[in-house]
Amino acid sequence: MDKHATRLRRARKTRARIADLKMVRLCVFRSNNHIYAQVISAEGDKVLAQASTLEAEVRGSLKSGSNVEAAAVVGKRIAEKAKAVGVEKVAFDRSGFQYHGRVKALAEAARENGLSF
Repeated sequence: MDKHATRLRRARKTRARIADLKMVRLCVFRSNNHIYAQVISAEGDKVLAQASTLEAEVRGSLKSGSNVEAAAVVGKRIAEKAKAVGVEKVAFDRSGFQYHGRVKALAEAARENGLSF
């Protein structure tokens, strides 16, 4: 099994556990050049809020979309957008990525700005 398939298997197991909780989830995806975050409804059928390094407001203030500073900015924006739609508590879905580096920076920034998980 290669790295990609292993990550997807971990993600599937995590999502199954989160689905049992019936909670809104904060889903993170990390690519080589960008980081994306979505707040997804408890049923899993609707995106309530999203933020990424592709947004014009985020891009203008960053040199690169693929570093820890960019992830922290995205974490702050997703927390603000989630609170705007009335979401305060989420389950963190790291999508099989290791809780380290950019994923950790996004999560900590979201926590500092009012999301609890």
